[in-house]
Amino acid sequence: MNEADKPLVWLHGEIKTPPFSQQARIETGVLLRRLQQGENLGLPHSRPIPSIEAHCHELRIRDAHRNWRIIYRIDDDAILILEVFNKTTRTTPTSVIDKLFHI
Repeated sequence: MNEADKPLVWLHGEIKTPPFSQQARIETGVLLRRLQQGENLGLPHSRPIPSIEAHCHELRIRDAHRNWRIIYRIDDDAILILEVFNKTTRTTPTSVIDKLFHI
């Protein structure tokens, strides 16, 4: 890790195989690394979700049979991983949103 890279701070969730496939886990690692290096990701990999909080984004990982979402926030000194979940509907589940407001 370069000194200029932002550290990842995990507040909730994890990425491991299983339930992530090996390919999805590797893709997630590559995208998180790009974020650490200061790259701004856009669709189809990431989208902002200001309805949760300013600087919050949803990382989108397609797996063989799942659509993983990683809610993260970009701070000046770190990338905060707020939640990791399998998205099964078009909207973010209220249970996930409620959990985010209690972190």
